[in-house]
Amino acid sequence: MPAYGSPVARVAAQVDPTVVNITTRSLAYDFFFDIVPQQGLGSGVIVSRDGYILTNNHVIQGAQSITVNLADGREVKAKIVGTDPESDLAVLKIDVHNLPEALLGDSNALRVGELAVAIGNPFGLQQTVTSGVISALGRSINKGEGQLVDNLIQTDASI
Repeated sequence: MPAYGSPVARVAAQVDPTVVNITTRSLAYDFFFDIVPQQGLGSGVIVSRDGYILTNNHVIQGAQSITVNLADGREVKAKIVGTDPESDLAVLKIDVHNLPEALLGDSNALRVGELAVAIGNPFGLQQTVTSGVISALGRSINKGEGQLVDNLIQTDASI
């Protein structure tokens, strides 16, 4: 890997091959109750060499087909392995092996003020990178109706 002066550039160069674009297709009803096709887009990250991908639940929720576009240009079908709507996380699986994988950190080791880098592939725009700092740890959000989401990490990086 070439030497980069910026820590953000180093992180982006290391993580970029693991970032994927996700396209979903589903059917929905329009205003006149006609069935119409819908397409969704989002990002994900490869977390294992044998094809497991972490994404947001809202990206794949209700999808009838999911296609993953890899950084090397390949398009492959994905299956949903698991979802957690509360934390908005989902795990997908593609039948491809020897993939680059993102190194996951330990969120318990974070400190306020540390660098935060968000890398994605929104709308098929490759390697969108934003940065900021960890603003707070252990945040809670009341979603209403007695639903509390807690132990959140707050950052000012655009995600």
